[in-house]
Amino acid sequence: MSRRPPLEFLRTEAAAGLALVLAAALALIMANSPWADHYFAFVNGPFKVQFGPFAETKPVLKWIKDGLMAMFFFVVGLEIKYEILRGELSNPRRLALPVFAALGGMLVPALVFLAFNLAPGGEPSGWPIPTATDIAFALAALAIAAPRLPASLRVFLLTLAIADDLGAVALIALLFTAQIKPLLLVGALVAIAAMALLGRWKHAPPALYVACALLAWTMTLGSGVNTSLAAVAAALTIPIAPRSPGGAGALKSVLAALHPYVAWGVLPLFAFAAAGFSFAGFATSDLLAPLPLGIAAGLVLGKTLGVAGAAWLAIALKLAQKPTDSTWLQLLGVAMLCGVGFTMSLFIGGLAFHGGHQGAQVQLGVVAGSVIATIAGALTLRIAMKKSASSEATSTKPDF
Repeated sequence: MSRRPPLEFLRTEAAAGLALVLAAALALIMANSPWADHYFAFVNGPFKVQFGPFAETKPVLKWIKDGLMAMFFFVVGLEIKYEILRGELSNPRRLALPVFAALGGMLVPALVFLAFNLAPGGEPSGWPIPTATDIAFALAALAIAAPRLPASLRVFLLTLAIADDLGAVALIALLFTAQIKPLLLVGALVAIAAMALLGRWKHAPPALYVACALLAWTMTLGSGVNTSLAAVAAALTIPIAPRSPGGAGALKSVLAALHPYVAWGVLPLFAFAAAGFSFAGFATSDLLAPLPLGIAAGLVLGKTLGVAGAAWLAIALKLAQKPTDSTWLQLLGVAMLCGVGFTMSLFIGGLAFHGGHQGAQVQLGVVAGSVIATIAGALTLRIAMKKSASSEATSTKPDF
């Protein structure tokens, strides 16, 4: 099977990131407009889902998190498996730098957050929130600010974000699992095991995969384990090898089929439902409260220092190589864009704090931090590209 060109995926993510920006902006406008009551009634309104014996009523936002975002994590799982077996993560030399950078980009933001929240009045349990990177938002900002950036840096950001997503899934598994109902969890594991067995059947009907996936999701939903974990586990069972010589494997086909719906539908809908909050309920003191300040500082300062610092250390120790044709200032700009946590940070924040004033503070911190990181990264990349262009012009100037 031929490798998928990374830049094709990058273009899709960058374009879809613009839809995320518009959805988030619309949510903030509606939440602070005469239509605010209608917006919050939609987001928090009850919605019943029923198929067969399964029937449950939850708020719309909760269904988006537990249902539609499971589809997002399923695509993330497919992407992780593809990249590990066929893509950028399969090459140790290409893997080293983004993995080191991703680790630094998770550790340092958490430490920065805790520096603001370990004192009385802080919320130390929110430390995972600034560790996430929103790949679509970051790539959209990258495409707008530096369209001629070396392709190696774009692939670096993509690979780093995939490693970051893997870390986020691990954090969700370790930290945000409620009281477990063993029988339902065992049922979910049996359904996922059945999907793995189907992978050995070359002519397995797709309907069987769908049925097992729905069964795994339903049982996980009731088991107390976050549905994102079942989605990633189910994705890892999809076979990557083609069924026939020259054909496309099931994983590549499913990824190509689902990715546009997730990028253009699921994520913008989640952004619209999760990003809206009213400024009316905030006092000036809320802007400097430990929770939103720690999140914003973790995204802006922590991500920059963590990603750039870990990358510099890995290169200095000759454990990795700097992206081809890139400059340190360009790498710094990309590190700043990693602070765009947005959808992933909002998702983790929703697991850590269930609404209320703390939930609104999480939204404030995530949105503020992501906006500042976007502006800082875009300006840095603009300056870096101008310096690079000026250096090239000087080096090619004829000597009379």
